[in-house]
Amino acid sequence: MLNRVPVQPKPIDRYLPLLEEPLGQEISRLAASLRGTRVLQLNATSYGGGVAELLLSLVGLEQSLGLAAEWRTIGGDEAFFSVTKQLHNALQGRPSPFTEEQKTRYLTVNRQHAAELDGYDVVIVHDPQPAAIRHYAGRGHATWVWRCHIDTSAPDETAWGFLRPYVEEYDAAVFTMAQFVPPDLTMPRMEFIPPAIDPFSSKNRELPGDLARSTVAEFGVDVERPLLLQVARFDPWKDPKGAIDTYQLVKREVPAVQLALVGSMAGDDPEAWEVFRAIAHDDRADRDLYVFTNLVGVGSLEVNCFQRTATVVLQKSLREGFGLAVSEALWKGVPVVAGATGGIPLQLQDGVGGFLITTVEQAAQRIIYLLRHPQEAAQIAAAGRRVVTEHFLLPRLLRDELRLIHSLLEGAHA
Repeated sequence: MLNRVPVQPKPIDRYLPLLEEPLGQEISRLAASLRGTRVLQLNATSYGGGVAELLLSLVGLEQSLGLAAEWRTIGGDEAFFSVTKQLHNALQGRPSPFTEEQKTRYLTVNRQHAAELDGYDVVIVHDPQPAAIRHYAGRGHATWVWRCHIDTSAPDETAWGFLRPYVEEYDAAVFTMAQFVPPDLTMPRMEFIPPAIDPFSSKNRELPGDLARSTVAEFGVDVERPLLLQVARFDPWKDPKGAIDTYQLVKREVPAVQLALVGSMAGDDPEAWEVFRAIAHDDRADRDLYVFTNLVGVGSLEVNCFQRTATVVLQKSLREGFGLAVSEALWKGVPVVAGATGGIPLQLQDGVGGFLITTVEQAAQRIIYLLRHPQEAAQIAAAGRRVVTEHFLLPRLLRDELRLIHSLLEGAHA
């Protein structure tokens, strides 16, 4: 069955002090024209990833503005999510042959859920896991949008050849950036909308510094020593092994440094356990290396504390749809060293927020520089916070989505 995720409305008034007046006015105008519009946001999991965090805040704001918005997730067994994780990786470029049995399993779950969809004006389907639902649900009276959050610029041909016909049945597709569009995709409409962070969520709200530090200290970290931090799923594309290798190089020059790897175990990511077990050995062998998950009490609020306590945040991604953790760290005034891949360069430029890197050696050099030049590091981080304030806060994402919905419905009724 489709699972309904409870969402509390989020009044827009709280965000107004952060908005330029034209943005606030446009949101109000668009919301008034869409009052009562039935919008469904559909994805694979309600916890453990950036999409889930976005939807919790975005749907809450849409509800407060008068849209009949709701959020549902698809169900599935471990075998189904193993197939969808394989598909996710293949769309990001990892060669992965799909058997007929795997295709059948994927399509069966999508078909079963499609029968439950009815009564919406707009259905926004996120990522590959539920992408075939549109095919089995039929067009009906709804306008359908496929929202892709990953880098599909060079997908495995077999996987993309399987999924593409289902994607092309949608009325529109949304990507983080134009470079992510597969070269042979044909759609009636394509839009490019980067994600954003909610400055008032438990992960990003302002916290007293002493509270953040004392919370981190409860997990055994020495808050009086430099702390490197990577917040990411335990996923090979996030390169946690590369983060550990970077830390080990830094430690040769700065022996006091520590590394914390913090990640959530998501319901749609069985591969995460394999990656977690692979790095847990390093955690046991090095007292200055910490590996934490939501299963040991490191939830959104604790991540907030870790990010505010970190000296430098590392995002050693090899492929990245966007990387919300980059904007989260910059919002908190912490410099970031991150892989020059995917949507990360949208948020970060050399000297503005931190540094972009392509190798472990470069990452270590940049981190050592920031550790040895704390005043310059603070200035770099402050510049990054200004970029996030202007471009990557939730109201801008809300405006972009309302624009898209309004335009699509206007075209459908023309």
